[in-house]
Amino acid sequence: MSVASNTLAMEVDDRASKDGRNDRMFRWAVTAAGFFVLLTLLAAGLSMFWGGREAFQTFGFGFLTSTDWDPVQQKFGALVPIYGTVVTAAIAMLIAVPISFGIALFLTEVSPTWMRTPIGAAIELLAGIPSIIYGMWGLFVLVPYLGEHVFPWLDENVGPLPIIGKLFQGPPLGIGMLTAGLVLAIMVIPFISSVMREVFLTVPTRLKESAYALGSTTTEVVWHIVLPYTRSAVIGGIFLGLGRALGETMAVTFVLGNAHFLTTSLLEPGNSIAATIANEFTEADSPLYLSSLIALGFLLFVVTFIVLSIAKFMLMGLKRREGN
Repeated sequence: MSVASNTLAMEVDDRASKDGRNDRMFRWAVTAAGFFVLLTLLAAGLSMFWGGREAFQTFGFGFLTSTDWDPVQQKFGALVPIYGTVVTAAIAMLIAVPISFGIALFLTEVSPTWMRTPIGAAIELLAGIPSIIYGMWGLFVLVPYLGEHVFPWLDENVGPLPIIGKLFQGPPLGIGMLTAGLVLAIMVIPFISSVMREVFLTVPTRLKESAYALGSTTTEVVWHIVLPYTRSAVIGGIFLGLGRALGETMAVTFVLGNAHFLTTSLLEPGNSIAATIANEFTEADSPLYLSSLIALGFLLFVVTFIVLSIAKFMLMGLKRREGN
């Protein structure tokens, strides 16, 4: 018995030692994966900053506030692309968030069961369409329609209004920041609505059934049960769509107009950081020109990082309040 006991004890010790070694290897592997993400992010940011150092040294802080973009005279400024990027993304989110919210609620609370699968599959297919297809559709279908029917009406009826009228004055070209915002909204709707739908499905059925049993309407259940329960995840999905809108390139390039001047009108052509880089990177015939384009990429990196950081802090604040 003593020999058998010793043998069994040795086998147990060997198994424990092997399990401990495997556990340490697994911990090292996943830790390396986590640090790989951080190193990649840091390397990307530093490489773009280093590539744009000549532009930052030449123009200083004025690079952020200047509207100049003259490759002949070697004068470059980032204000117009930054403005166009922020405005088009804001337009996209103003359109996409309510529509995505409605789609997610329809699929989870209102629609018949047989309709949920086909609509959900259609949303996923929209998310998989390449951005250049959206850009071509926007250029050949959306731009002519807006230029003939929508923009003239906006200029005539909304343009004379005080304050907001300046946003809708201009020639009905069809291309411009409003068109780019519409295309971006169509592109990010599948992402935001998919996230919202999945988080709405996590709400316990008993909570909703209890609310209905107490006489609550569907609207009351949504506002008092579904949204409070999923608020953090919904905000995260919205900022995920915003990150996609800020960095979109090809679709925006097709319909934005790529005109490098600052305007308050949403109907006039503009420019964005991604579109500027895509259009002019192969034409950069001087070190300062190339450095200015890389500096724009660094600024887009910083803007996206700030937006996602704000989302993270908002989610942390919501979690703390929910915990309290």
